[in-house]
Amino acid sequence: QVQLVESGGGLVQAGGSLRLSCAASGRTAYAMAWFRQAPGKEREFVSFISWAGRTTYYADSVKGRFAISRDNAENTVYLQMNFLRPEDTAIYYCASSRRPTIRTPSDCTSWGQGAQVTVSS
Repeated sequence: QVQLVESGGGLVQAGGSLRLSCAASGRTAYAMAWFRQAPGKEREFVSFISWAGRTTYYADSVKGRFAISRDNAENTVYLQMNFLRPEDTAIYYCASSRRPTIRTPSDCTSWGQGAQVTVSS
């Protein structure tokens, strides 16, 4: 089982940047992803990275603004978020999976507790 802890959320003005981190402990040879959930909405996919870091995917809404990366030596996955918009406001969750790819919440087996990101206009 993998334990995941997110950090780095906060309040930022539109156009600003934040970097989220997800520290993993336990068995960590997994594909990783970021999801987000805004109030009253379903949890949605944001980005995925393969275990070796060679493959990444992004939701169309964040493509070109967000970048996912990982440091397996530090057991940490990052989400660099640039040019943030008010519609990016949500709780951001990192998740892991034994599957080679992640696209939906049902693909994931472990979740972090979430990090609040608020973007003011």
